[in-house]
Amino acid sequence: MRAMSQDKELEVTYGTDQSGLSDHRARLPNPARDLSEGDIHKIRGQSDSLALRMRYHDDALHSKLVPMGGDAKAVFDVIEQARVEALGANRMQGVSDNLYRQLDSRCKESGFDRVYDKADAPIADVLGLLIREKLTGTPVPSSAAAMVDLWREELETKGGEDFQALIDTAADQTKFAAATKQLLKDLDLYDDADGMDSQDDSDSDGDEGEPEAESSGAEGDDEAQDASAAEDASAQEGAGDDSSDTEAGESADQESASSGEEAGKDKKPSYPDDFRNFVEGPVYKTFTTEFDEVVQASDLSEPEELNRLRQQLDQQLSSMHSLVSRLANRLQRKLQAQQNRSWSFDLEEGILDAARLSRVVADPLLPLSFKQEEDTDFRDTIVTLLIDNSGSMRGRPISIAAISADILARTLERCSVKVEILGFTTRAWKGGQSREKWLEGGKEANPGRLNDLRHIVYKQADHPYRRSRQSLGLMLKEGLLKENIDGEGLMWAHNRLLARPEQRRILMVISDGAPVDDSTLSVNPGNYLDRHLRDVIAWIEKRSPVELIAIGIGHDVTRYYQQAVTIIDAEQLGGVMMEQLADLFDEKKTAKKTGTRW
Repeated sequence: MRAMSQDKELEVTYGTDQSGLSDHRARLPNPARDLSEGDIHKIRGQSDSLALRMRYHDDALHSKLVPMGGDAKAVFDVIEQARVEALGANRMQGVSDNLYRQLDSRCKESGFDRVYDKADAPIADVLGLLIREKLTGTPVPSSAAAMVDLWREELETKGGEDFQALIDTAADQTKFAAATKQLLKDLDLYDDADGMDSQDDSDSDGDEGEPEAESSGAEGDDEAQDASAAEDASAQEGAGDDSSDTEAGESADQESASSGEEAGKDKKPSYPDDFRNFVEGPVYKTFTTEFDEVVQASDLSEPEELNRLRQQLDQQLSSMHSLVSRLANRLQRKLQAQQNRSWSFDLEEGILDAARLSRVVADPLLPLSFKQEEDTDFRDTIVTLLIDNSGSMRGRPISIAAISADILARTLERCSVKVEILGFTTRAWKGGQSREKWLEGGKEANPGRLNDLRHIVYKQADHPYRRSRQSLGLMLKEGLLKENIDGEGLMWAHNRLLARPEQRRILMVISDGAPVDDSTLSVNPGNYLDRHLRDVIAWIEKRSPVELIAIGIGHDVTRYYQQAVTIIDAEQLGGVMMEQLADLFDEKKTAKKTGTRW
């Protein structure tokens, strides 16, 4: 790895975590005691992939070139990784073999060999595999060939000469990025008008050859998100101005469509009337709620698979258990300190204070020698943890979210604080049954939300942790994480909190990006979901009794939420969750932030 990366200071470590880069450190998974030939090629492939990224990838340049928003960024990142790996594979046959076998293993683990429908094929992975094939001349692994073939003809027809441009510019990161963006435009995954282009004109003439990496992979990717988040915010606000006239013209019957959801059905989200119609201005609506579902996590997987996923989560939990447990214990001590009874001293009546007996002996008529026991003002509390289950959370972010949720549930349960753990995603990529119904019905203009919602209950508030322990492993299931419609997910979690009897209700949202659903955004204004999320948040923060806080993973959520924090690395999530909750339960800090006492 040192030779291939040309980094003489590179330090290689092994652990139970997934492989990754940080400064001059590379982390690889622990090799088994008895390595098979397949395991050897797999770990060598991971090693070669990291080394080639350090050699051929410039993180600072990447942060200027990367587009923001949903599939565009995800596909751009995947294609860039395909580029750096292709440069090494084309020069060294052994490296090519290692990367191919490691890729084949990853495709099998991701279940790509079981994908038979275009709607279930992640477009980022499909494009990455197709472009690897074109850059290296090596066919797609058999474990993913059928999945890629589902999209091949359409992508090659729309992409046209863009694929040849990628081959011709592979040695130049800047020119390759421009060719990638052109491909994304031709595939309708990216649009300059959306304000996602963060590259200055002066950056278009990059140096030929191999750029030297200024920093390393994982941190570079995070910096890329931070660097372009602010531009993305201003761009989306600008898009909102352009589309406001169109949205304002929507008719009153659209409003009735958005409020036609029936409350109380087991398989559909429901919202109180005064919450559905809160938006001032253009009305957010859904084309249909017929295919939406609220489902228990245990219903989405067989018991055997849930056991396997839980064991996988426990293995990852062991690597960071001590760190997060220390933070959890600190939170527990803070909560218990507030819940314990306290004493008021130096009173004129009550129970005689034994510590002040000397006063009584010296002067029996001296007042202020008594004490009384009193309860602290700790209100009955429930915490809902709402986790973004979108495809961009795959890998380390969703694992850390599951681990943190697991430890948080146990900690708060010991302190008699109810905890509910929820997730939001969609049932399918590219619209699912809702889009099919829309197509069959004549393609109504501006149909509103055009995908099938899937809201997942991992742990109910009234269920003890032991009954929900297995369900938390479901977050690691391949194929579960799809699109994210944050506004409706937030409405659903908020609605469940409003129905609770507890005096204090706290909603903590964990997300790694803005709302994205290709099907909805392809037939509505570009800021349709983003604007709805802002409206929902504004209503909750201004009018609802629910206390709302958000944690963004590599994504600046402070532009949405008043109380929010952004973390660069998913590893920080557990600590930040505990700190934010500790602050919320600190009466003085809460009063200082909100201007009121609870």
